[in-house]
Amino acid sequence: MTEINNEVEVAKELSAAYTKLESEISKVVVGQKETVKLLITSIFCGGHALLVGVPGLAKTLLVHTMTKALGLDFNRIQFTPDLMPSDVLGAETLDQERNFRFIKGPIFANVILADEINRTPPKTQSALLEAMQEGAVTTGGKNYKLDKPFFVLATQNPIEQEGTYPLPEAQLDRFMFMIKLEYPSLEEELNIIKQTTSGNETEVNEIISREEILKYQALVKKVPVPDNVFEYIVNLVHKTRPFTEHASDHSNEYLEWGAGPRASQFLVLAAKCNALLKGKFSPDIEDVKEVAKPILRHRIVRNFKAEAEGKTEEMIIQSLL
Repeated sequence: MTEINNEVEVAKELSAAYTKLESEISKVVVGQKETVKLLITSIFCGGHALLVGVPGLAKTLLVHTMTKALGLDFNRIQFTPDLMPSDVLGAETLDQERNFRFIKGPIFANVILADEINRTPPKTQSALLEAMQEGAVTTGGKNYKLDKPFFVLATQNPIEQEGTYPLPEAQLDRFMFMIKLEYPSLEEELNIIKQTTSGNETEVNEIISREEILKYQALVKKVPVPDNVFEYIVNLVHKTRPFTEHASDHSNEYLEWGAGPRASQFLVLAAKCNALLKGKFSPDIEDVKEVAKPILRHRIVRNFKAEAEGKTEEMIIQSLL
């Protein structure tokens, strides 16, 4: 019973910490509330996220600000066509005594911003994705563990696709969320212009410590989920798989491929975290619906008919919900 009481206390702490975190980030980042919420959810669930948006939408600023408020180490890796796996992971070098020594690469931080991941060849992409999956780096026959929490936020630029290497579906599946960044509204852009051209520096304070993040990650896994929510999630994911027993008519008509079991796992975790952020102790179907689009949009593949008729992934997911 004491353990349950402790967990209830931690859950209340998490909800209060999220509110503080949101207001601290909003001192620097204007708008983008939904994006901030998804990024924090991803960190508390131990997942990774993919941000898709045109240049100049403050992706780097957002991640940098969030990392400061979370009290974590941050590294940014700019992906280019000539980037090698060793530029990301690190390399063995000879020291003065002629002994091999491993020099750690930029991947050894808590938060990695992998900028324009589609600009680099598959060999370098897979080095990063392997580290994301295993939480470790293997080089020269030795295994080096990455510090926890470990979170990768990769960005993709949706324009200028010449000479890029889009991530294949199997690699996209490693990302918990695909978050689409929209242009700011008129009022938001006015605020951005006023803030960024005045020369005033805003100080971001640390709201949550590394230890607290690990505590919240453990709590998210323990949140109880009602059977009807589990069933709703599994049914939803099965509906996306065309020409299977539980496929919906929309999927048969517009999809080539549906989501795999990883989608179900991430929907459960994200719904749990979404409930906690709202101050609830257990998720309901509404919590699942709120996180369904960013979890499913990169796990379904549209067919030619969908593209010809202008049916977006979001439209198809909405029809399934």
